[in-house]
Amino acid sequence: MVWMVNQQVGRGRSRIWGVALLCWLFIMLVTPKIPLSYRNHLYADMRNFVGVPNTLNVITNFPFLIVGVLGFVLCLGGGSFFNIRLPGELWGWLLFYGGTASVAFGSAYYHLRPDDNRVLLDTLPMMIAYSSLFSTFILERLGERIGLSCLFSLVVLAVLSTSYARTFNDLRLCMIFQLIPCIAIPIMTFLFPPKYTHSRYWLWTVGVFILAKMEALADMKIYRANNYIISGHSLEHLCSAIAPVLVTVMLMHRSCRFPRYSNFKVQNGNS
Repeated sequence: MVWMVNQQVGRGRSRIWGVALLCWLFIMLVTPKIPLSYRNHLYADMRNFVGVPNTLNVITNFPFLIVGVLGFVLCLGGGSFFNIRLPGELWGWLLFYGGTASVAFGSAYYHLRPDDNRVLLDTLPMMIAYSSLFSTFILERLGERIGLSCLFSLVVLAVLSTSYARTFNDLRLCMIFQLIPCIAIPIMTFLFPPKYTHSRYWLWTVGVFILAKMEALADMKIYRANNYIISGHSLEHLCSAIAPVLVTVMLMHRSCRFPRYSNFKVQNGNS
């Protein structure tokens, strides 16, 4: 009985990854190349305060450092402060918080003098944080083995995507990589049952990511709307930093859904 269930789950996972691969190939074939451009480095707010170029775009990365370091230190305690049940989860959360803290340094360094060379240091830590967060979500929903394999695969893919963008002057892989978790997490939230409570925080986190991207796209419009106080790109940094805060609150308050899992084990034992 258990073997048949595992076989069905395994086939379902293979279908999911097969569909994902086909969608990725389709997008790469039908979409035009998106090259790097000097326009990508021209932000609405490029003011210089106290000798720091692009001051607000630089200092609004500071929240990433605070949340990232705090979460990383708490995870180093073996996950006792958070409700982390599996070793694979711990590795995923460590990488997520480490990537979040690295975003602060990489993005601040890039915004001091935006160009094609420095943008990789801004993009790569963010994509590592995305990949580890998505892999941890998969681990929670589908199991430790597939979660850890996704963690390794997605981190490698994040490095390859940024290298591809710089080598072939094409941003499509990076953009697809950031888009997939925003689509997959809400869908998988309803398809696969959670191991822990407070799973709604996953949806809130995705919502914050999407809002941050919208703020980045409306960089100049937001800057003009608030009388040139703060730009959309600076707000994107602040909004994106809320995502790891939401995840941290989830880890602090969630609990394992013991009744469901204990009943599942009893039923399997009886069968």
